Amino acid sequence: MKNKIKAVSLFANVGVAEAYLKEIGIDVVVANEIDEKRSKFYEHLYPHTHMVCGDITNDLVRDGIVKECKEKGVDMVMATPPCQGMSIAGNMNPKDERNQLVYYAVDVILKLKPKFVFLENVPRTLVTEIEVNGETMLIPDYLKKVLGVEYNFNNETLVRAMNHGVPQMRQRNIFLLTRKDLKIKWEFPEEEPKVVTLKEAIGDLPSLDPLLKEGKEETLKLFPDYEKKRLAGLAVSKWHYPPKHNKMHVIWMMHTPSGESATNNPVYYPQKKNGERIVAHYNHYRRHNWDKPSRTITQNNGVISSLCCVHPGRPYVKDGETLYSDPRVFSIYELLIVSSLPTDWNIPDWADEAFIRHVIGEGIPPLLVKRIMENLLNKI
Repeated sequence: MKNKIKAVSLFANVGVAEAYLKEIGIDVVVANEIDEKRSKFYEHLYPHTHMVCGDITNDLVRDGIVKECKEKGVDMVMATPPCQGMSIAGNMNPKDERNQLVYYAVDVILKLKPKFVFLENVPRTLVTEIEVNGETMLIPDYLKKVLGVEYNFNNETLVRAMNHGVPQMRQRNIFLLTRKDLKIKWEFPEEEPKVVTLKEAIGDLPSLDPLLKEGKEETLKLFPDYEKKRLAGLAVSKWHYPPKHNKMHVIWMMHTPSGESATNNPVYYPQKKNGERIVAHYNHYRRHNWDKPSRTITQNNGVISSLCCVHPGRPYVKDGETLYSDPRVFSIYELLIVSSLPTDWNIPDWADEAFIRHVIGEGIPPLLVKRIMENLLNKI
């Protein structure tokens, strides 16, 4: 397909958002990421994109990006500034310096004057303040103050991935800007009439028993079919392999039904070594629900105790007791599916599991991005 738009990706992570852009005619020709490891991952996925590994807050780096974008005819800026200071999965620190990074994306926009802008972040962007030139204001007010003269903004900025074919609830705030001289209004596409549940998305995949951190011998005592299941998983994909977990966490989740949290268990609840109940968020130690999309995948998706990241599981009876299978987090293969990434995503061999999980959890579902971009392309 002939490329219709040339784009720059700022705060690019490893390029999760870009997974389907080339196939619909959007060519990301320049990207920027401060982290060397992420930059290397990005270059592996997109060898034809020039990755600028550097700090966008550095004037020389930023001006270099703008210069190259002008030379290459870039007409779209995509920016996903870090959100940890705003995210409910983080500490929601209003003074977090990362909240200010949107300023540098705006600086690139003002200097480049692209036709289109895709500016994405967490919903709390709408109620987060930043300080610019001594003046404190909400991020939406700041954006409209500095960009509203030359750009039209979309009317509705909150969007849920699950309403656009992604088997994940994830909600994002996305500003879609079009330069006023183009007389184009860019909005979200119509919502899909039906959401994709986890049963539909991953329900047919082989069950996996977790590998216990206490060792293979202890694993086989608890899960005699561990090896058989492991091989069945690998027959589907090298990424559908058993995650590794602490034995006590696994036992708590074996007694936790689909959609429930182990914190509600009458006996096998999260507890300290002295037996004292662990006080946790109601979504910690929680299994997903088969009949719903996945809850939001976070960066910490490899840890059972984190926010709702345990496989839904299925009931079975052992020695007269009802237990639940798959007392584990999603495999990386399952993460690819619920994040709408290609199941053959070209993950570099050098990337370790924790890093892969982190970058997937940080990325916006690329199918959502594709559908939003297609809605623009249909207007051009």
